[in-house]
Amino acid sequence: MSRLWAKVAGLFRSKSFIGADKTGNKYFSRMEEIDVKEKRWVVFRREEDPTSVPVEWICWLNGQRKRAPTPEEMAELEARRERVKLNVARLKKEEEERKAREGTGRKITSIGKVEGPDLSSFVRHFPPDSKGDKPEEASEEADQSRVKEHEPEIVTAEPPEPKTTEPSGSGSSFRPGTWQPPS
Repeated sequence: MSRLWAKVAGLFRSKSFIGADKTGNKYFSRMEEIDVKEKRWVVFRREEDPTSVPVEWICWLNGQRKRAPTPEEMAELEARRERVKLNVARLKKEEEERKAREGTGRKITSIGKVEGPDLSSFVRHFPPDSKGDKPEEASEEADQSRVKEHEPEIVTAEPPEPKTTEPSGSGSSFRPGTWQPPS
């Protein structure tokens, strides 16, 4: 109960103003006697927008910095950020100019199916088959023989057996899918 009373009483104790940022957010701290820890918080100028808090102040709020950032330090860091932005813009412009001079700037004009790579120069490196005079003929014949290997043989000598609910055939006359279980 005493801890709860101490926390409630702590709300009315003096808080010390630490500083403000350029957006008008105000930063405060207070020492807790029970926890012997400094409590830090921000009071937003307008609506609560955590993205409006600068990184330096976030570090101070989280306890990663012992001292709050000074206005001079904040101005110096803001100037540095602006210089970095300008340098990035300048480098992007130089890169675009270099690509324009070299002609390597490829732009995608259509989106959709993309053609595969041209493998004709790759195929020329292989020795020709003994079946064809030209590499193209040899590869076509090899492709046709591969297709024939994978095609199932269709036997049409026997008449098709009617589908029944009873198993039929055994051994060489058995055909998968001809038997259906009774319903």
